[in-house]
Amino acid sequence: MAFRYGEYHDGPDPLAPPYDVRAALDEMGDAILSGSTPVHALRDLLKRGLPGAQERRGLDDMLREVRRRRRDLRERGRLDGTLERARALLDKAIGQERAELFPDPSDDARLREAGLDALPEDTASAIQELSTYEWRSNAARQTFEELRDLLRREVLDSQFRGLRDALANPDPEAMERVRQMMSDLNDMLDKDSRGEHTQADFDSFMAKYGDLFPEKPRNLDELVDILARRAAATQRMLASMTPRQREELSNLINQTLDQAGLSDQMRRLGEALYARRPDLAWNAPERLTGDEPLGMGDAVTALEELADLTQLETALRQDYPGARLDDIDEAAVRRALGRSAVDDLEALKRIERELEEQGYLLRRRGKLELTPKAVRRLGETALRRVFSSLDAGRRGDHDQHDAGSAGELTGSSRPWRFGDEQPLDVVRTLVNGVRSGGVTLGDRVGVRLSVDDFEVAETERRSAAAVCLLVDLSYSMALRGTWAAAKQTALALQALVASKFPQDAVQIIGFSNYARVLQPDELAGLDWDMVQGTNLHHALLIAGRHLDRHPDFEPVVLVVTDGEPTAHLMRNGRSAFEWPPSHETLELTLAEVDKMTRRRATINVFMLAADDRLKEFVDEVARRNGGRVFSPSAERLGEYVVSDFLRLRRAR
Repeated sequence: MAFRYGEYHDGPDPLAPPYDVRAALDEMGDAILSGSTPVHALRDLLKRGLPGAQERRGLDDMLREVRRRRRDLRERGRLDGTLERARALLDKAIGQERAELFPDPSDDARLREAGLDALPEDTASAIQELSTYEWRSNAARQTFEELRDLLRREVLDSQFRGLRDALANPDPEAMERVRQMMSDLNDMLDKDSRGEHTQADFDSFMAKYGDLFPEKPRNLDELVDILARRAAATQRMLASMTPRQREELSNLINQTLDQAGLSDQMRRLGEALYARRPDLAWNAPERLTGDEPLGMGDAVTALEELADLTQLETALRQDYPGARLDDIDEAAVRRALGRSAVDDLEALKRIERELEEQGYLLRRRGKLELTPKAVRRLGETALRRVFSSLDAGRRGDHDQHDAGSAGELTGSSRPWRFGDEQPLDVVRTLVNGVRSGGVTLGDRVGVRLSVDDFEVAETERRSAAAVCLLVDLSYSMALRGTWAAAKQTALALQALVASKFPQDAVQIIGFSNYARVLQPDELAGLDWDMVQGTNLHHALLIAGRHLDRHPDFEPVVLVVTDGEPTAHLMRNGRSAFEWPPSHETLELTLAEVDKMTRRRATINVFMLAADDRLKEFVDEVARRNGGRVFSPSAERLGEYVVSDFLRLRRAR
């Protein structure tokens, strides 16, 4: 197989590594673990862009660049440049003619001067009257022809970008070619409206007139889009002028088209373009505030670019219902921001697509949801955060003082201590002896070992635990800003148990006015309940059933809350709320605490508020149950819960 290599011109970097979508999920995870929904987290990621080695601009960066370009365009110049130049050339021609007539004492010269004095103030009307005037001055005649050439170029350039250069040195053949081009174009549009147009027709048209279209459209639809946007910009230019300027320039345009024999063809083309693209802002005024007078073609180009940038800004904001990245026109991005921005946009589009294709996001009934695979990934991220803040402990994550030789090897070793029953790590023991200089030489080489050289292979006794994490979902958690920390903690604990203690049975229970078991795949997208009530009584009931289903497991109960119980479950199954807490609520909740104590389940409470009533309640729980009370900040909640869980597991 033969390969050919050439110079790289355009497109994405062919040597760039494929984007790791897991990094995008981790970026989203920061927002999700802080309480955001998957939809908002993805939208925020697309606005920020892609970080790291494969950095890409986000929508916000593109939006800032678009706004800067709009500001620069508005300050570029003003719209009446063609009128100003036309008036200047007209005044120059009249002045040259008067200079020629002044020395002549004849009545004909005075009559001509009177005619020049009686010319209308309107530039278009004055040019119309002078079109049949027989100039005495050759210089005036040349200036007037320069004026007509200027108008012809500017008017045609306002409709077809590039014709101004093609008609820089006009001749009858060039104008005839333009007339034939417009006739063929209108015929092709008529044929397309009847459904008879083919790509071959377009290719034939471009073969004849392609030099007149620098945009190099590939099909009729692209050509129509180019011409319609420019025609709409011309109408916006007229709408942006004062009534007098609009009338004067409109008359100049119509007069120039009539003289060029293009009036009928231009009318047909304008009607066809409007019928195909009525969605364009044809008559919306746009103000330019610069000082430089722009020619008609340049002014239309500026307004055309402004319209592109306005539409692009709306699409980049993505703040309207049903907004999608597919709404952003890549052609408009290329025109406004260049090819690199198109690559950045494509990378952003690929994120959402890859997250779905690789099984991290799922669309269900039009709603974006995290899959269990994504939740596991976010749980691992939350766990890494927790462990990064924990102080490094001794070697071996689960060292057991009473572990025996029947335990499962962890892959770590530690110095031997009196009473250890773990198997000896022979290799590490001998290496320690050699390092300590205990090598004997003689007839036979040997290693002298001391007590300090011995190491044992660390083992882990795989006792199973029934873990219950009770998380407050009440409205106050959101008001105090502690809900995000609680969700991160639940995810971290779920990931820890799944990865390090797969034999454990973990259950996450959320409680507000009622309590419910939270499945692992709904933790990340979980939100607080906008209801009143902290029904710890119901949560302890559910936790007790979980412990009873695993009677041989070691019970572990952890409670995260920011308020004392204010609700309980009545006999009919309904929730009763009262604040301050009723005596019945406290009595029923403490009764469930006593049941947990009889199950040998220690309840450790992590309170996220410093209310006196809450302190009084948790102190009573600790007195009855023997558990511990922690008062961590929201930022350190995960660290406290995970480290306490590990302490309990090691103690067991």
